[in-house]
Amino acid sequence: MIEKTAVFIDGSNFYAATRSLNMDVDYAKLHAYFSQGTNLIRAYYYTALPEDQEFSSLRPLIDWLDYNGFAVVSKLTREFTDPETGKKRIKGNMDMEIALDMLKLAPFIDHAILFSGDGDFCRLLEDVQGMGVRVSVVSTTKTNPPMVADSLRRMADIFIELDQIRAHIERPPRQAESA
Repeated sequence: MIEKTAVFIDGSNFYAATRSLNMDVDYAKLHAYFSQGTNLIRAYYYTALPEDQEFSSLRPLIDWLDYNGFAVVSKLTREFTDPETGKKRIKGNMDMEIALDMLKLAPFIDHAILFSGDGDFCRLLEDVQGMGVRVSVVSTTKTNPPMVADSLRRMADIFIELDQIRAHIERPPRQAESA
């Protein structure tokens, strides 16, 4: 029987991890890699978009993902003033959306793959594992400090080191144009 799988990509966390590893992800290759030998039910990509900008640098990626097998879940960022420092901050956390979608899909999948290192997901993993779903976490320990919370790494059934799968998901380096 072929395993039913779902992918959950915490966009900002995954971007920070890949950037810290100097990795340019090819999302078509990522999709193909995590589809091998499994029935990939859904591949989610979560991101917060700036509300006051007509064009966001994320827009081309979001559009491409939307047309190429990913379910894009987004919401607008909110600007607020930090009461302690008085500085303006931007908030766009997608943790709740990821948790709700994973819990909603859990009864229908065998394996959830979470692309995030956020320790806030430990309780989510515990609940989803309690429903019989195997959970893999994709992040990195190769940065200083590590991008993955130790508690999340320990909670995962499988930890996938981003640097170890680089060859399978990275965009080839661009060749300099000759004059």
